[in-house]
Amino acid sequence: MKTAKKLVLAAVVLPLTLGTASAFAFGGKDHKGGHGDCGKGMDRGIMRQLDLTDAQKDQLKEMRQANKAAMKAKFADGKEARMAERQAHHEKVQALLLADNFDEAAANDLAKEMVEKQTERRVAMLEKKHQMLSVLTPEQKQNTLSYRKNVIKSVVRSSKSLLRSTMKANC
Repeated sequence: MKTAKKLVLAAVVLPLTLGTASAFAFGGKDHKGGHGDCGKGMDRGIMRQLDLTDAQKDQLKEMRQANKAAMKAKFADGKEARMAERQAHHEKVQALLLADNFDEAAANDLAKEMVEKQTERRVAMLEKKHQMLSVLTPEQKQNTLSYRKNVIKSVVRSSKSLLRSTMKANC
């Protein structure tokens, strides 16, 4: 197979593999909108396997409740301001896309603004996950890593199998 075809195939398979791995790590298709036992990204399957003590369960429950209250407070205040901010951003994007000439500087500024907001959200999410994982013992943390590695390995194996069958069908 030529290099270009391999690169295109890798560009398609890699995001699918990583996306599937995160879906499986998050609990697969049975996820019904809740956030598991410990918040987003820490599913019930992992928490059940860790044999948490009652004190750990209580700490995690308190953290979840505090996070939930903080999110409600954050989104209760200034709903109109957030809506106006989103509308202004949408108008900037539309103005950029519908302009006669493409303004690369404006596009870069808009992209940087989006990246900054996304970075802030990711850092906050990582901080919450760190707080929750800090409740675990070193052995429980190791078990969590092992569980996630096994999930990723199984997803990679199934993705490779899917890739092989797709390649056979196309050849």
